[in-house]
Amino acid sequence: MDPRFREPFNAQITGAIYDAYCRDLERRVGSRFEFRLAESPVFLPDDLKELIISSARSIVHQLSDPERLRRMKAAIPPRWDTPGMDSLPSFTQVDFAVVVDDAGRLVPRLIELQGFPSLTALQCMQRDSWNDILHSHMTGLENEWSCWLGQMDRLSFLDLARRTIVGDHDPAEVILMDLDPPRQKTYVDFTATKILFDVDAVDPTTLIRRGNQLWRHARGRDVQVKRIYNRVVFDELARKGTPLPFDFRDRLDVQWAPHPNWYWVWSKYSLPFLDHPSVPKATFVSDLRAVPDDLTARYVLKPLFSFAGGGVNVEPTAADIARIPVDERAGWCVQEKIEYAPALRAADGGGVKVEIRIMFLRPDDETEPILAQNLVRLSRGKMLGVDFNKDFTWVGSSVGLSPE
Repeated sequence: MDPRFREPFNAQITGAIYDAYCRDLERRVGSRFEFRLAESPVFLPDDLKELIISSARSIVHQLSDPERLRRMKAAIPPRWDTPGMDSLPSFTQVDFAVVVDDAGRLVPRLIELQGFPSLTALQCMQRDSWNDILHSHMTGLENEWSCWLGQMDRLSFLDLARRTIVGDHDPAEVILMDLDPPRQKTYVDFTATKILFDVDAVDPTTLIRRGNQLWRHARGRDVQVKRIYNRVVFDELARKGTPLPFDFRDRLDVQWAPHPNWYWVWSKYSLPFLDHPSVPKATFVSDLRAVPDDLTARYVLKPLFSFAGGGVNVEPTAADIARIPVDERAGWCVQEKIEYAPALRAADGGGVKVEIRIMFLRPDDETEPILAQNLVRLSRGKMLGVDFNKDFTWVGSSVGLSPE
């Protein structure tokens, strides 16, 4: 969005350069992408970048308030309540839509929260790829480009991520755990994690339980699993009914990164507990005294525990709310509708919507989440998900860049 870089980029980008970028990134991660890569990075203007950072930090500070935490822990279902929850999550994502305020400025509005990992390793490689493509294929864009935030650079980020994912263990004793990893759309991040941190992606059904320990067969021997980089999405686990060799309620001899309970606690469930100018009003459906008259025009209806936009109703009616069973209404919220700005100008002259994820990491020996890097999704559809952008270009996965 920074015109100093947007204009020369748009003047020079071609299909051949985009194809070169896609091939380069697939080579780096050693895997094909199951989601679309956008034709451009987002060049973040300094003022918007600082406003997004300050908003994200304020929101994380509010989320860390002990009284709010106590109330938000009501979101943890007894069926998945895992012992040994830590004081704050080791991975935090704060998602913002870029909108236009009443003064005509680009500003952030909170969309979603996750106390859960994102594409931590992939974003590093996506930055590396764009950095090299801009150097080798474009004139006037030969800066060293950064997706890091705060005082972070590539080396300090890799150290922070390694401490958060691996801890003080041998990487062979750490697993990235997800259901059937090669079939996940995020598998490119799993392969990137292996390349950067030497951590294997493992299906939990292949683990062996011995007492309160978990083991796997790896590298020609049985290895105790001492730390789990947890990527299991609980609604997928519940939907599939996959039998596991352990129960999340068991007191296992293993470290979690992040602890599974944060999946529930720092989530869309947190939205009604926040009070910040960048946070739209949100109300649990169970707390609605009356359905707003302008429900369809001004609100969206969201399930609190779903991923990738699943179940979000952007044009809800009173009948939609009435269909939610009374005992399930605490799992839904109505949130003020956010109108994304066509903030990024594509080379064809059209506007593109921008959503920026601010990513925090917290190693075991740190007391607070540390601002680390960003992820961007671009859209021309009604929503940001892949299903809403099938027929568009200049949409999909991207990264926000600033000159170092």
